[in-house]
Amino acid sequence: MKTEPYVVVIGGMNIDIGGRSFCRMVPKDSNPGRIRISLGGVGRNIAHNMALLGMKVVFLTAFGDDIYREMIENACRKQGIDISHALSVPGAVTSSYVFLGGPNGEMELAVSDMEICSSISASYITSKQEIIDGAALVVIDANLPEETILHILTHTGIPVFADPVSAAKAGRLRPCLDRIHTIKPNRLEAQALSGIRITDERSAREALTVLIGQGVKRVFMTMGAEGVMAAEHVPEYLRTEADQDTGTAVNFIRLPCAVSRIQNATGAGDAFMAGLVCSYLQDMNLEETVRTALAAGGIAAEGEDTINEELTLKEVRRRAGVPDLYEEQAGQKHSK
Repeated sequence: MKTEPYVVVIGGMNIDIGGRSFCRMVPKDSNPGRIRISLGGVGRNIAHNMALLGMKVVFLTAFGDDIYREMIENACRKQGIDISHALSVPGAVTSSYVFLGGPNGEMELAVSDMEICSSISASYITSKQEIIDGAALVVIDANLPEETILHILTHTGIPVFADPVSAAKAGRLRPCLDRIHTIKPNRLEAQALSGIRITDERSAREALTVLIGQGVKRVFMTMGAEGVMAAEHVPEYLRTEADQDTGTAVNFIRLPCAVSRIQNATGAGDAFMAGLVCSYLQDMNLEETVRTALAAGGIAAEGEDTINEELTLKEVRRRAGVPDLYEEQAGQKHSK
């Protein structure tokens, strides 16, 4: 009997404590605003957004042993995220993330305590290898220890999507870029990974070309309000004569941001990654993929919380202007 395809997400989860000032933030002073507590963590946010888009998700992570554990477990189950294979660490503290933003929703400052992620070890991953090998693809975030990332990438034969998380953590991915199918850096993370200072479109293309040259199949560099620049490796059998003459083996596309009104941009990148996964599972081309991911990120940024529960596959499809292959396939099955 054929089982339903699923995606494995391996990464961190947090308790997010976010503050948004009513006016422009004044350093070293108390800024009137609103404070909200929610679940977060790059891996968990991606998993949550994927579930909202209708994907079956297995989340491999580490729980602490404190008052937040039950809250996180109950929320994940409610969201349809399979956490039955997650690691429980006795005596450990659940990771926390505190961020501050101005009235426009853009993050200005953040502090994270993710020490528990060191418990997501290579030996733990080995114990879950059968679950990983059965997935359609794997998503990892760079909150994982470097040795765990290396282990995943050297023992996994299915496509791996990676989120660098931050410029400081992006280096954990550098030794094994050739084993990553898709990576989603922002501008600073792309600079850290490529070694190219990005100041304009030309240097941006150069940085993405370096990453493709390292073996990454697809790169999606998010640039906030400036949109996204994406690049993909062109297989030799698809290269034109012009490609052969110039040595070019990279397709580029740049599209503007797809947000009508920013409320909270903190979780837009995580929704963007969920859109990339959705697009891959639907076998979309590069432009369709960018449009889908931008639509997902745009919807996320329009909500007050890190996760916008209004995110749906139907709305993403409408905004992106691409076909919903899930619905088409369901219709074909129904007609048989």
